[in-house]
Amino acid sequence: KTTDPDEFITVVKNIGDTWGGINLEDIKSPECFVIESELQDLLDIPVFHDDQHGTAIISTAGLINAAHIAGKRLEDLKVVLAGAGAAGLSSIGLMKAAGVRQENTVIVDRDGVVYKGRDNVDQWKAAHATDTPHRTLAEAMVGADVVLGLSAKGAITKEMVASMAPNPIIFAMANPDPEITPEDVLSVRSDAIMATGRSDYVNQVNNVLGFPYIFRGALDVRARQVNHEMKIACARALAALAREDVPDEVAAAYRGRKLKFGRDYIIPTPFDPRLIWYIPPFVAQAAMDTGVARKPIEDMDAYRTELRSRLDPSAALMQNISGAVRAAPNKRVVFAEGEETAVIRAAWGFKQAELGTPILLGREDLIRQNAAEAGLNFDEMAIEIVNARVSEHNVDYTDWLYARLQRRGYLRRDVQRMINQDRNYFGAAMCARGQADCMVTGVTRNFNMVLKEVLRVLDVKERMIGLSILLARGRTLFVADTSIHELPNAEELAEIAIQAAA
Repeated sequence: KTTDPDEFITVVKNIGDTWGGINLEDIKSPECFVIESELQDLLDIPVFHDDQHGTAIISTAGLINAAHIAGKRLEDLKVVLAGAGAAGLSSIGLMKAAGVRQENTVIVDRDGVVYKGRDNVDQWKAAHATDTPHRTLAEAMVGADVVLGLSAKGAITKEMVASMAPNPIIFAMANPDPEITPEDVLSVRSDAIMATGRSDYVNQVNNVLGFPYIFRGALDVRARQVNHEMKIACARALAALAREDVPDEVAAAYRGRKLKFGRDYIIPTPFDPRLIWYIPPFVAQAAMDTGVARKPIEDMDAYRTELRSRLDPSAALMQNISGAVRAAPNKRVVFAEGEETAVIRAAWGFKQAELGTPILLGREDLIRQNAAEAGLNFDEMAIEIVNARVSEHNVDYTDWLYARLQRRGYLRRDVQRMINQDRNYFGAAMCARGQADCMVTGVTRNFNMVLKEVLRVLDVKERMIGLSILLARGRTLFVADTSIHELPNAEELAEIAIQAAA
């Protein structure tokens, strides 16, 4: 009920010892600065004003990536802040900690530019005042690289946007109506990178991207506070996550919208399930590095797995499988349908996870084109590409397979066509002849048809089975056979059970 900062501080101080952290909401400037600062001094736990620091973290993450896309360095950016409230001042402060220079910033409040020597400026605004000849927002935006809007609808005009430097970065974060709409920006600047606080536009600056995860990391190391380094770590982690390949389940949550790092995707989406296990470890590590952690985490990989398993019960099992694969000798895995975008992304993820050596079958120009459209840079991660039509192994594979199939009525030209034109035959031949250890296929064709082709090339020494893994109510069940044997007899059932157990 109170609007007295001292009374508010007294109440929170008296309950503070029973909490792991305190989150403050909806406190206006400048009272929020006083309340947070005093409580942090009085309490030995994190005190965090979400409206202030949450916005700062997300907008800093967006700026890091927007500057990268625009081909600009943070230290060279000329930044204008329109709106000198708590969120705006915290945002500009965190951006400076990330690399933006003090002398390159201009802050504008209701009374105009906050310059050194101006009267009636509180201590929090004065800390960001610069020597500048500008006195209005319109003057300050001429030649600016970045404008951060945390003020009111209509505060930024088309004319102001038109006067900005090439590839301007415009964060119009007033809610519910931004300082200027993306449509208006686009009408005067096709080169702009735009973000708002609204979910119906791309690049939504949403505090939910930071608040729960920075607290997760802070609480898990029993941090005494959330310091600048932890906020920067969270911002940089969010920026790094946006550059990762976006999983299909994330795209599905957005009705198939193409989420790919670029002008329309500079920060992760609020419903990205990776946030819970990706962000907190960076925050926890920063707390440990700066000495505010009372309970350091010794195994960060295990911590990530534990976080992931809270959301996905299969995570711990998959981590065990992945660990076993990494510990075993390196395997060469051929992906037969290598021109398919989903397969290219699978091979990319396989290589990134250091699970083995992927080989994509297909035409190199088409694979590279599809990879680029998916936002994957093959120059950064060398993945082997094999074109079956021009492979040096064609003759060997054809001779070997013809010797195997000639008594089944296959002519040599039939076998040659199979090797040259059907990547399932070529990929299986790679495994049979020792150029690969494993093969992945069946994305574009019925698996039963694919299986018949593969079995013309490979011998199965023991009974072949299909195996599914079911995780339910804390149990892991291996179910066999759900895909190969339609009506197994008693002897076959016994063999299938033995194979599945092995």
